[in-house]
Amino acid sequence: MPKTIIGIVSSNKTDKTITVTSQTRKTHPIYRKQYSVTNKIMAHDEKNQAEIGDKVAIVECRPISSRKRFTLKEIIEKPKLREDSLSVVKTDDTNKRASKAKTTKDEADVKDEEKK
Repeated sequence: MPKTIIGIVSSNKTDKTITVTSQTRKTHPIYRKQYSVTNKIMAHDEKNQAEIGDKVAIVECRPISSRKRFTLKEIIEKPKLREDSLSVVKTDDTNKRASKAKTTKDEADVKDEEKK
């Protein structure tokens, strides 16, 4: 039976390939302290449908390339807010700030001309 791993997509820059980050918790054999271990796994995404931040399930398969041994089984959950949507909001805020700064400069120029 092939191994199934659940993780979060950390990169989808390459064509038909995603990088999935999975975290597991382990206990140290002597000190009995728990610590987290992070694994980055490359997986084959035939339709390029997974995006950064998606929670996905990947399944073990035959070797596709030197580093790809898994394929995308399903997208379990999409994030409510993506990083790319946040960047759009940030650029809108900076544009508003820039336009406000321009209006205050224009007002100052008008006041200077009135004084003359």
